[in-house]
Parts: sequence; structure tokens; C-alpha cells
Amino acid sequence: MNINHSEKIIKAIQELSQYDLLKGLCHEQQESSPMPSAKVLEEIVTLCRAVLFPGYFGNASISKQNLSFHIGVDVERIHHILTSQILSGLCFDKHSENIMEDGYTDFPIRNKDDIRLLRERAECISADYIAALPNLRSILATDVLASFNGDPAAESIDEVIYCYPGIRAISNYRIAHKMLELGVPMIPRMITEMAHSETGIDIHPAATIGTHFAIDHGTGVVIGATAIIGNNVKLYQGVTLGAKSFPLDDQGHPIKGIPRHPILKDNVIVYSNATILGRITIGENATVGGNIWVTEDVAPNARVIQSKAKK
Repeated sequence: MNINHSEKIIKAIQELSQYDLLKGLCHEQQESSPMPSAKVLEEIVTLCRAVLFPGYFGNASISKQNLSFHIGVDVERIHHILTSQILSGLCFDKHSENIMEDGYTDFPIRNKDDIRLLRERAECISADYIAALPNLRSILATDVLASFNGDPAAESIDEVIYCYPGIRAISNYRIAHKMLELGVPMIPRMITEMAHSETGIDIHPAATIGTHFAIDHGTGVVIGATAIIGNNVKLYQGVTLGAKSFPLDDQGHPIKGIPRHPILKDNVIVYSNATILGRITIGENATVGGNIWVTEDVAPNARVIQSKAKK
């Protein structure tokens, strides 16, 4: 290697290794508490899809006779690997003291007893999550029906479940949202970001979304963390449910946890590339046209469209 190249590389290594300059960019992973694995989470999502939509995902030889067996195998696998990932999330989370209950340890993990207590917590959350899967399937069934009924191009329910990016993104969201409700850190966001990468649809797992939710086409849809969406709502591609400028604290940092995204009531339709910003309310049965910037409340039953240019 050329001596000049060698010196440059050695200097870069020295600079990159200056711990005091990392300022939070380095995670010192403890041997007993690894970070959540994106690869394992992909398997969990695949298994959840196989349980929620048997025959469409996972084992293709599903029948009435073997349904219970295959779902049983998948659920046991979910419980096992989800427990390990939840444990990793609890260990990794620097705010774990906010989610611990009944005497569970604060961060950082100090000894094997701490790990044991966190594992018990992870197993409990994993079991509670599995118990919620039947209701999760019922809700997703309404989303599938809404997509099928709302798209003249849809030729079958099969096509909607197996092919539609909206259903894939909504499935990931609902899988992640339930985990978030159960107090799982980090992992829900990783799961929704998987769908974001796969479909171009970005739904924050903390958003609240009712039944019969449909996203048509979907590419470019963004739904913020504090957005609230009612029942029977339909969004087209490029829709943003976002926030306006953020209020800042005394140090100039954005204030976290305040409601800053829109509320869409039941039966709202938002057409392509509409941008709805701030904590405003779009009333029941309202329609928001395409390519519109909305920052004020919209009355129930109203139609908001672009004004025609005057001649």
C-alpha cells in the first residue's frame, strides 16, 4: 500500500476512534443484552402475516384439516423469537425505567437477576401480543374489504391481500401499533420502517387508525405519530398527514409528545398529493381534493378543492 494512503487510513481510524467525540453516536452493547435484529423482526412479520392471512403467506398447503397445526407451529415460533426481541428492546432502551412495572430494573442492566426480570416481562408482553392476534385479524379483514370495495380495478380479495402495497403497509402498522400499546420500545418503529422501505408508505406506529382503512396506490403516503384517523377513511398516493413548525423548549429543542398531527373523522376521503398539516380536524364525510395544502379545520360533509383560475 502506498505510504501516503496508509497514513491517511491510520489517521482516519484514530479520529473515528476518539470516544469523547462520538456524543451519543456509539452504543456500547452488553454481551447479555444485544440490540433488536432487523432480520429476526422480518421473520416475525412474515410469521404474523402467515397467521393473520393463512395460505397467502407462509405455508402454502393450508387446509381445514391442518390449519390448527400450522398456526400452532407459527404462533409458538412467534412467541419464542418475539420474546427474545422484546428483551433486546427493553435492554437497549435508555428510557426503560419509564416502562418497567412491579419492580423491574432501571437501565442499565446490572446483573443476571436484572436480565431474568426483564425476560419475564418480555415473555408476558409476547404472550399478551399473541392473545391480541385474533382481534388484529378482525380489524385487518375490514381493511382488506375497504380496499377491495374501494378499488374498481381489484378483481378479488386474493389480489388485495397478496399484492396491494397498502395492505402490506397497514398490516405492518397494525402489528407494530399493538406492540407499542403493550410497551415495547424501538421494535414497532423498526417494523413500520420495513414497510416504508418496501412500499414507500410511512405510517408511524403511534398513529391511531380506525377500521376499514384503505390506502390506494400508496406511494409517498406519510402519517405522523399523533395523527388520529377514524373509521372508513381512504387516502390516495402522496397524502401527508403531518405537522407544522414545532414549538421549542428553553434550550431550543422541539417539545416532544404534544399532539401535532391532523384528526380525520369517519368516512373522510383524501385525494392524491394533498398535504394536511397541524392539529386540525377534517370532519365526518369530508372530501379533500388532490394537490391541496390544508392547515385549517374542514367542516363535516365539506368538499375542499382547488379554486379555478380566473380568466
